[in-house]
Amino acid sequence: MTNYNPRIASPFRLEPIARCGVIAMITTERIMSDLFSPSPFASATSDPTAALAHLQNLAPNRRGLLLAPLFAALPAGLLAGSAAALDPNQTQITEPDVFAWKGGWGGGPAHSIETASVFGSTDKPGQYVVLVRWYPGFMSAPHDYATDRLCFVLSGTWWVNSGADFAPQETVPVRAGGFVRRVARTPHYDGVKKGEKEPAVIGIFGEGPIDIRLMDPSKPPVREV
Repeated sequence: MTNYNPRIASPFRLEPIARCGVIAMITTERIMSDLFSPSPFASATSDPTAALAHLQNLAPNRRGLLLAPLFAALPAGLLAGSAAALDPNQTQITEPDVFAWKGGWGGGPAHSIETASVFGSTDKPGQYVVLVRWYPGFMSAPHDYATDRLCFVLSGTWWVNSGADFAPQETVPVRAGGFVRRVARTPHYDGVKKGEKEPAVIGIFGEGPIDIRLMDPSKPPVREV
């Protein structure tokens, strides 16, 4: 074994420990501070772009050799950062807690039907998107629209039928994930049967204005079943 010469410059202070003939290498606080402080990992979370530049500029010294493999293991998204922010002129996002749900459509009681406007307007020309939430035990009276309605069941079970005569017992179920097209100017009705465990939420797309018409205006638009 080569004898340790204290005159030889070394970044480490070695202290022989006489136990089982093993020499333990004890790294001094100064060297550890030089290796890891300040930590570039901290900047990776606060400023990923700067952290990436720091990684690319690491010289092939002991710090670079130690930290480069660690940075290489970081997720690419963390290092990429948020430099490419979402352009609202190209992509627009609305989180679900922003939707303003409103009750009272058709004079229905509380917890019968609720609607939320997502995009556009049903009474103006152009595309629109609305959410409808039907509660168990309520359905719409037969009605129609001037334009097609493209409907996706997002949750629950939606019960639907066509025709000018209201026959809720003849409605058929459409489960979450199902699609329903309501053809323009064809009478129909829908809702959720009593006994269902949860409301049905439907996303509806179409072209405005919808110009809704009730088949029998003398009867309420929302009916308890």
